[in-house]
Amino acid sequence: MLTHIVFFKLKNREQDNIRHVRDTLLSMKGRIPELLELEVGADIVRSARSFDLALVSKFKNLDAMQAYQVHPVHQEIIAFMREQTESSAAVDYESEA
Repeated sequence: MLTHIVFFKLKNREQDNIRHVRDTLLSMKGRIPELLELEVGADIVRSARSFDLALVSKFKNLDAMQAYQVHPVHQEIIAFMREQTESSAAVDYESEA
């Protein structure tokens, strides 16, 4: 199993926008076969070092994650997120099921 985590710091940090971006990310659920699990959460601490959103997704293996990366639905989300995001960070690691 491969876990893919991405943290997003948004340009617009108003709560309504954070919810909108979270919902947009969650719209991938059930639309990309390789995407086994998807969770998106908004930060509640809101400290200076916090990111606004965290995306946690799971894939069977690295090949499945790479197929997700080029899937048309994910490509639409990437375009949307480029407009919304000030910065991001990612971690990909092998995990237990």
